Amino acid sequence: MLQIGDEQAIDRPASPVVVVVDDDPAVRGSLKFALELEGFDVRIFATADEILHEDMTGLPTRGCLVIDYNLPGLNGLELLRELKKRHMQWPAILITSHPTELVRRRANKAGIAIIEKPLFSNALSDAVRDTFLRPAQ
Repeated sequence: MLQIGDEQAIDRPASPVVVVVDDDPAVRGSLKFALELEGFDVRIFATADEILHEDMTGLPTRGCLVIDYNLPGLNGLELLRELKKRHMQWPAILITSHPTELVRRRANKAGIAIIEKPLFSNALSDAVRDTFLRPAQ
């Protein structure tokens, strides 16, 4: 709730939450900046380990995960499987350079969109927005 002077408080809906996991600090920073410009509440993590040790209890039931495939430790698909085991049911977008056919098949089978790096134009923000238009799982 927002209080403006002595005027009545105004309820504002919370911005949709997007969690970004990428080990490249430049990519994390640019994704955070670009997605925040689009109105998203962006949380960033550098590794699978970092997000797996984060307390996620305060997050809304709907959001979007944007995860790099090539992470140290677990790869992006392995991280998504682990998050699902922990009841994180958000739709996901896998970002990667040069995805192999095997990675494409596995992502497709899991219902995960893939966007190739480098990310151009509004491809990522459009894909994130589309995840919020889909019915909740």
